[in-house]
Amino acid sequence: MHHPLNPPSAWVSRFTRHLPPASSVLDLACGAGRHTRLLTAAGHQVTAVDRDLSGLAGFSPDPGSVQLVEVDLEDDSQWPLMDSRFDLIVVTNYLWRPLFPYLRAAVADGGMLLYETFAVGNERFGKPDNPAFLLRPGELLAEFGTSLQVLAFEQGEVEAPKPAVVQRICAVHMDQGELPLRLPTR
Repeated sequence: MHHPLNPPSAWVSRFTRHLPPASSVLDLACGAGRHTRLLTAAGHQVTAVDRDLSGLAGFSPDPGSVQLVEVDLEDDSQWPLMDSRFDLIVVTNYLWRPLFPYLRAAVADGGMLLYETFAVGNERFGKPDNPAFLLRPGELLAEFGTSLQVLAFEQGEVEAPKPAVVQRICAVHMDQGELPLRLPTR
C-alpha cells in the first residue's frame, strides 16, 4: 500500500538537476513514483521498478519516457535488469543488501548512484525499526566507496521530511583521477 505522494527527496533533487538531457535512470523501489515523476518531467528516460506499481496509477508520462517493471526484488530470483546500465540510479527509503552488487554493476561509465535510506538509530523515531532494514554506520560508504568515487556522503539525524536517522551517498563511476566537470551545489 502506498502513501500519498511526498515531494522528491532534497538529496535526489540536489544532484539530479545536473544530469545531461535524456539520461537513462533507474528508480529502484519507486513506490508512488515521486522521483520517477520528477525525472520524466525533466526529460529523462526512467525505468521504474517496484513490487507494486499501483502508486503510479494515473501517471501519464510522455510515451516512451518510462518503462515500468513490476517485480519483487526480494524473492531471490534473477535481477531483472541484468544487462542494463544507467546514467543515474536512485534508491530512497529502501534497503535490500543482496542488491548492492547489482547496483554497482548497473551504474554506467560516468553514471551516478544516489542512495538514501534509514540507518541504525531510526528505531527511536518509528518504522523502520528492524535492524535488517537499517544501515549500519558508514555502510553505504563501505559498500560503494571502493568501486565508485564518492562525491558526497552524510549520515545522522534529520528533521525533514520527518525526524529520522538516515544515510546518504552520491557516488559516480569514472576512471581513477577523473573528476566530474561540475560538482553539484546545494
